[in-house]
Amino acid sequence: MPVRQAQGKRQLRNEKLDLRLTLRAKRTLQMAAEADDKSVTDFVIESALLRAEERLADRRHFRLNAEQWAEFMKALDAPPREHPRLKRLLTEPSVFDGDEKR
Repeated sequence: MPVRQAQGKRQLRNEKLDLRLTLRAKRTLQMAAEADDKSVTDFVIESALLRAEERLADRRHFRLNAEQWAEFMKALDAPPREHPRLKRLLTEPSVFDGDEKR
């Protein structure tokens, strides 16, 4: 079934996602879809995609003003800080490096 995209293009739905849900959950989705005058499929796809976009938004895009951007770039360009305990951890022999007699 074609889906209308924001740009006005139509795309074919050729992938399938099967769900197992309770009767109560199914009825809730059916009532919500009916309230929006949509099919259950359209309602679930739209709702799931909106939630997915919200969840992923902070991992894809972030906005900084000029001052925040300058600070961000400064932090990226700064040399790494010394972490003596981490350095010691990474240079000391590990318990897994033990002798061959074990």
